[in-house]
Amino acid sequence: MNTLHSPSEPSLWQRALLVGGLLWSVMALPVHAAAPQVGTQAPGYYRMKLGKFEITALSDGTVNVPIGKLLKHASHKHIASLQARSYQSTEPETSVNAFLINTGQHLVLVDTGAGGLFGPGVGGKLPDNIRAAGYQPEQIDAVLLTHIHVDHSGGLAVDGKAVFPNAVVYVDRRDADFWLNPANAARAAAGQRHNFAQSEAVFAPYLKANKVRPFDGEQELFPGIRPVRMPGHTPGHAFYEISSEGQRLQLWGDTIHAQHVQFPEPGVAIDFDVDSTAAVKMRKRAMADAAANGYWVGAAHISFPGLGHVRRQGKGYAWVPAGYSMGREKAGAGVSH
Repeated sequence: MNTLHSPSEPSLWQRALLVGGLLWSVMALPVHAAAPQVGTQAPGYYRMKLGKFEITALSDGTVNVPIGKLLKHASHKHIASLQARSYQSTEPETSVNAFLINTGQHLVLVDTGAGGLFGPGVGGKLPDNIRAAGYQPEQIDAVLLTHIHVDHSGGLAVDGKAVFPNAVVYVDRRDADFWLNPANAARAAAGQRHNFAQSEAVFAPYLKANKVRPFDGEQELFPGIRPVRMPGHTPGHAFYEISSEGQRLQLWGDTIHAQHVQFPEPGVAIDFDVDSTAAVKMRKRAMADAAANGYWVGAAHISFPGLGHVRRQGKGYAWVPAGYSMGREKAGAGVSH
């Protein structure tokens, strides 16, 4: 019995050829082993311009912090709710950031990360990321510490040797007097007593070389770079204000430990504060000023690169992170009032 086909319908023979051709094309494809997963992150640096200055945010790595247990003035349930709203747990992976300022005349590093003091595989990435960003630790001529907690000063030295051998270290005198005096350990909170011995160890090569400069007041340390006294988190906790051609950046140190909690509710403190009442006042003042004046902010424990702006939101504030840009001039174009 003959089967009729419409002119538009392929014949049985044509369909067989089509299937055969597809099978041949599949069989002819080269077979590769599955590509192995890389398992590492990109180098941790982010660059932007601030007037004539070049700012490079640098990652020392990340560390899990049990903020659900450490935050104060809010219930665990409320903290968990705020974290969950941003898809975060109560033990989030927290960034440890530092910032490098190239003024054209000076290469200035603000904070040094934890070095090896958090243990193997946690922190200690800063020197490699400095190199990845196009610099060498030996080129840095000044290190400015916001304070002497180990995740900000621990990267000064490794095994007793200075990581930044040509740098002079600047820190507020009140922090130096407190943390570099072992006699104060007895009156410190139990969770902070380890900081005294660790601080003594990482400062040792710089003290021996007479390269530690405690400062008082808020005078410029370098053209366009001055400290701003913001005590509370530690006795000598300081911001650094960076200014060039009308652009401003404030580097906040430890103003924020839990960005998804403390921006909407700046009254929430943390056990790491030496004086939590003063730290809360400092945070509220800093946020109000940043939101009102629109300058750039850089922070150690906001998700890398930790650069952005602050805006008001309801009774609290919100963080507006820097957008990625391939154009460095554009990246630095903040709002100034």
